Amino acid sequence: MSIKRIEQGARMSGAVVHGNTVYLSGQVGEGETVKEQCEYALREVDRLLAAAGSDKSKILQTLIYLSDMSYFAEMNAVWEAWVDPANTPARATSEAKLAAPKYKVEFTVTAAI
Repeated sequence: MSIKRIEQGARMSGAVVHGNTVYLSGQVGEGETVKEQCEYALREVDRLLAAAGSDKSKILQTLIYLSDMSYFAEMNAVWEAWVDPANTPARATSEAKLAAPKYKVEFTVTAAI
């Protein structure tokens, strides 16, 4: 089975397709608020899924990392407005120290093609 790398860089690829599954790198967002960062990151998820031949209705699992769990409700409001309500994925949310202090949220997505 072939492996396709999307937006491959020296450190990582934006997404990797293997068989009928696409694995996205963690997506973080720009902006000051959790809402802004979530909206930005989820636009990137949409873009990478499209590049792989998929979309949010085919997401199998999402792992969400918050720099502070006090952002949970704000993140959920953005998530619920974005996610396909007929095809909600398996999901987990954890608190974690992210790659840079400016980041408040990160989404890691696995989807079918």
